[in-house]
Amino acid sequence: MINSDVFNYVNILNKAADATWTRGKLLANNLANVSTPGYKRQDIEFQTYLADALKQGHGTLDQKVAGVNLQSIEPTIYKDNTSLSYRLDGNNVDVDTESANMGENVINNNAILESITHEFSRIRLALSNN
Repeated sequence: MINSDVFNYVNILNKAADATWTRGKLLANNLANVSTPGYKRQDIEFQTYLADALKQGHGTLDQKVAGVNLQSIEPTIYKDNTSLSYRLDGNNVDVDTESANMGENVINNNAILESITHEFSRIRLALSNN
């Protein structure tokens, strides 16, 4: 993490990028275990933590981002629907759902990486104007 208010967006986007990377690995692992008896799909919780952290701030988005405690938006990996199984062997991975989740995750990851690039471009522009 970069310790400066100038990099608050970058630090939050970095956390989001890490979360999407981890989610991509989890989703790929779910698909790899689609035929493993008893396997329960895993996913990650991050967006709720980020939304809650931003809600606690007041004022403009800049002020909300400046006040975010980065430790409060640590992603959590969990097993999804451990009591639910789509098949008799106890596995609860649905290929169509996992594929849709992977597509969504790729879009989110690309948007986050584009936002990080944009933030660094803004910082570079501000530094070059001095």
